[in-house]
Amino acid sequence: MTDVRDEQIEALVEQLTSGSDPIDFDGLHAAATEDGYALSTPEGGEYEGLSEADLRAAAGDGGVAPYVTNWYYWEEVVGHRGRHRRAFLRHAEAAHEQTVPERYAALEDGMRTEWGEVVVTATLGAHGERRYEIRHTDDAGVDSGPLNVDSDTPDADSEALDRYDDPLDARELATYDDRGRYRPLKSAPSLVSGWVFDDLDGRDAVETLDVFYPASVANWNREREGDLDVTHWRETAERQTGIYDIVEDLPREAVEWVAQACCVDSQCLKRREWQYEEGDDLAADGGAGAFPCREPCSLVVAAARKWTKLAEEETHTYEFELTPSEKEQIEAIIDAVADGRVDEIREADVYEGANRYRTRYLRAKRFDDKGNLSGTPTHPNEE
Repeated sequence: MTDVRDEQIEALVEQLTSGSDPIDFDGLHAAATEDGYALSTPEGGEYEGLSEADLRAAAGDGGVAPYVTNWYYWEEVVGHRGRHRRAFLRHAEAAHEQTVPERYAALEDGMRTEWGEVVVTATLGAHGERRYEIRHTDDAGVDSGPLNVDSDTPDADSEALDRYDDPLDARELATYDDRGRYRPLKSAPSLVSGWVFDDLDGRDAVETLDVFYPASVANWNREREGDLDVTHWRETAERQTGIYDIVEDLPREAVEWVAQACCVDSQCLKRREWQYEEGDDLAADGGAGAFPCREPCSLVVAAARKWTKLAEEETHTYEFELTPSEKEQIEAIIDAVADGRVDEIREADVYEGANRYRTRYLRAKRFDDKGNLSGTPTHPNEE
């Protein structure tokens, strides 16, 4: 049962008596006619020729009240300023797919939207108000602790989540990973867990998301509206200046390797939409993220600068003394480093090629006192 506040009914009456357009929103139809007020909803039936007193009474009926509170929330509380915010909040409760009664029933249990490594849960408050909770996807089902008034001194002994209510607190949470290392790429899958923003209004919920994943809501909505402005690799490379202007020389096949190295789901939670250039798509998988990547980021450009310089080197033929197992071990080491699995390999697991002790054994056996593999110098002519 949804109760309608007097303030909400007053807003409805004001809308109809102010000379504004009739109301036609999410199944609620209301208008001022020559014969009085007309009001209808799918579940509440149709009313015509209502006096203002009758209109006020009808607005509180069971089949009408949810539509009135729903209209008030979207038109008076959320409003139309900030179209990206409004679009995301509508998306968070499947407003374009479900009727108002269906949504209200689902919101009672909470409607969840995954966004990168966080999940946004929309719930129904009193009088149709919406509240939003944001937490790490790894923290599903974990209880919330007391509100973390001083975010610098979280309760380290508590197993409950640290609670926050200020979107700006997300800055600190997004800055370092769980090993205390700086996160230069906010969309990397390395966001720490153990926190919750558990009682946000719509504005603060979207602002919090924008701190965790800058511009993600706006770009998601621009894409949804068919208005995402994508800047492809060639255009990005051509506009670089200074020490970065050399990335324009990176061969096309190397751009494929850049995308494979940096722009897959295991490294970045955005979905790559930029290609080599318009009409020339990269073969590398663009990922399955909820929000798009509209242009090569600064991290990709910086990496491409290094690889452009490396690509200028001529290849050499080297001859090494390795056993078959040692060759496979080197390949396993490269795979483990590239996939970020080095920390997962246990010290006792010497069957794993990238095991630390096994790698140290290989170095002791195959490196000379100058650090050359199998005693083969990198630049023989300079020895």
